[in-house]
Amino acid sequence: MNRYPLWKYLVLAGLLAVAIIYALPNLYGQDPSIQVSGIDGNKVTNATEASIEKVLKSHNLPFKSADIEGKSLLIRFSDPDIQLKAHDYVKAEVGQKYAVALSLASRTPHWLEAIGASPVHLGLDLRGGVYFLLKVETEFSIKARQKGDMHSMAKELREKGIRYTSIALKEPQGISIRFASANKLTEGWKLIRPMYRGYVFRMINQGRIHELRIMLAESTINQIQTYAVNQAMTILRNRVNALGTSEAVVQRQGVDNISVALPGVQDTARAKQLIGKTATVQFKLVDDKHDLEDAVNGNIPLGSQLYKMREGNYPILLTEETILEGSSITYASAGFDEFGNPAVDIRLGGGGESRFHHVTSNNVGKRLAVVYVETQPVKVMRNGKAVTEYRQKRDVISAPVVNQALGNRFQIQGLESSEVARNLALLLRSGALKAPVDYVQEQTIGPSLGQENIDKGLQSLFYGALFIVIFMFIYYRTFGLFTNIAQVLNIIFIVAILSIIGATLTLPGIAGIVLTVGMAVDANVLINERIREELRNGVTPQAAIYAGYERAFSTIIDANVTTLIVAVVLFALGTGTVKGFAVTVIIGIMTSLLTSIYYTRALVNLTYGNRSVKNLSIGMKLPSKDK
Repeated sequence: MNRYPLWKYLVLAGLLAVAIIYALPNLYGQDPSIQVSGIDGNKVTNATEASIEKVLKSHNLPFKSADIEGKSLLIRFSDPDIQLKAHDYVKAEVGQKYAVALSLASRTPHWLEAIGASPVHLGLDLRGGVYFLLKVETEFSIKARQKGDMHSMAKELREKGIRYTSIALKEPQGISIRFASANKLTEGWKLIRPMYRGYVFRMINQGRIHELRIMLAESTINQIQTYAVNQAMTILRNRVNALGTSEAVVQRQGVDNISVALPGVQDTARAKQLIGKTATVQFKLVDDKHDLEDAVNGNIPLGSQLYKMREGNYPILLTEETILEGSSITYASAGFDEFGNPAVDIRLGGGGESRFHHVTSNNVGKRLAVVYVETQPVKVMRNGKAVTEYRQKRDVISAPVVNQALGNRFQIQGLESSEVARNLALLLRSGALKAPVDYVQEQTIGPSLGQENIDKGLQSLFYGALFIVIFMFIYYRTFGLFTNIAQVLNIIFIVAILSIIGATLTLPGIAGIVLTVGMAVDANVLINERIREELRNGVTPQAAIYAGYERAFSTIIDANVTTLIVAVVLFALGTGTVKGFAVTVIIGIMTSLLTSIYYTRALVNLTYGNRSVKNLSIGMKLPSKDK
């Protein structure tokens, strides 16, 4: 009656072995470390490593090891205070060509890493990380809208033969269009006003001044600002996800601010570089009809522009016409071309594909340049005050020959390195920020700040579990011991699953584990009380065990399913730490069902099954009879 077949024991033993293996990395801990990685194509070499080691030794800063892992140098320390001191010296030594970031390096053995076993990621409140407060420069979007509409207005006036003397974007009145006469002013007003309903129009007729002043309506400005911030939040989330940061929090604050919390980020310099970068690409044909030397000497032909190649910094002449914008790219991934060189695979779908195919089919054998356009903030003095202006930096990252007409799938080739390919793919995949963002606040939270939270969370888990262990053992004796073993297995399974799926553990996550440990006991309480009830009714011990598990099963499932539904809703609708709580509760419910029912049943079967039993150690006296 109370026996498992061999295959069930083997399955349970196999699951437990896997859980133990993937939970093991959490016992090894982590070393405070410094990660040094190259920026803009610079590589970490043995010479770099030697110079850093020399600096650390000269300042009596002991380190455990310094190894080049991939394209980064990882320096391990035994103490966080030494790590923080060493960070400043290393940063001063390597200069601006390298990114120097504080991190935690796992001490997990290589054989565990080889099978994908890694410690649980800790959240910002436990492990530390980076917090950014970004300001979306919505004025940039407003001016871009005005400039675009201004060019459209000028085109409409020219096509209708309404001559104007000047058109310009002026502060603070917006777009200003001047006409030669009052009649032309009236004609221009009648033409433009119905087309641009988001503007407020004002006609000025004073002597020889016949001016049409066009300003954005307040409601239109609010719409542009809201769209710019929402679009920035979407793209920032995409970029954060592409960085591989688990449970990052991207939230709007106020009218035009966005907060970004990146728990456990190792390469903070790369995160900052990619998250707030306002960049896109344009595709232009190389102008091979005109002499390049004449253009370099200042004789740039009409309809062409002079650029510089990023690699080599030599000039290249391109046509002004943009064949394809980065907004047409729906997906981009880093890869390699047919010769094994770094490349980016592009998929189009955002519009302009047919024109791109037509132009490239008519220019087979010619060169197509990929122009990288980045909007950069520049501090300038204006009226004695430092203000931020945004200027566009354009350089050509590659200019391959068009071998065939290009469709909605093609490659960007000729990139300097795999890192450049990955960064470019990330930016193109996540989208281009319509409005630049400025870093208002940047805060690095060291791992030591989260240690107190970790200690308190683990203490609450320990004391809560200890109280349950003592109570269950006293009240249910051997069956209480089985319950306690199941609780230990439950925690092992929870930690293993968190490690496998790469979830981030926060303080609310620890609270979720404590909650599930308490809830997991309910299942065994129901089973044990059901067994007791059967024994009081005179049922034999073997039959009582069988009935206890079989009849309590549906009640346990019903109770846990209702809690699971609530946890799933929290996960679906919540953000940040609420999701962290929901994740651990969901995992805890599933693992507790496994351990509380199947593992305890296996232990009971091994102890009492397949033999004659007169008494059960379940905290009550039994009749002295048995089948």
